[in-house]
Amino acid sequence: MARDVARDWMWSEACEVLARAERMHRELFRPAGSQARAPAWEPPVDILETEHEVLALVALPGVDADSAQAVIEDGDLVIAGTRVLPEQLRTAVIHRLELPQGRFYRRVRLPAGRYSTVRRATVAGCLLITLQKA
Repeated sequence: MARDVARDWMWSEACEVLARAERMHRELFRPAGSQARAPAWEPPVDILETEHEVLALVALPGVDADSAQAVIEDGDLVIAGTRVLPEQLRTAVIHRLELPQGRFYRRVRLPAGRYSTVRRATVAGCLLITLQKA
């Protein structure tokens, strides 16, 4: 039984290390392609498709939908903007800062098709981009 507990603990620790490594990988500042003018981090994106729409759910907690750009360019969805600490937190003592700050830029390939409108909204801490199929 002690052996099972040790194995479960080690497996849990290994999964946590992998999750931390993935977060660090996403948060690294790196040039985001030839279109980028400054270093940027890449937020994770989910792309889903319904009969009438393609939806992109972008993990951007604290980013207002109106302050993020979302455009279709050469069959890709390009999402860009800046995430900054809220004004009331800028003078706070930081003990831990895991959510990336600064310029973000993400380019993802869209399913083949034509789209008529691009709408942005904030849903549960994420940016929801809705592309209406033409």
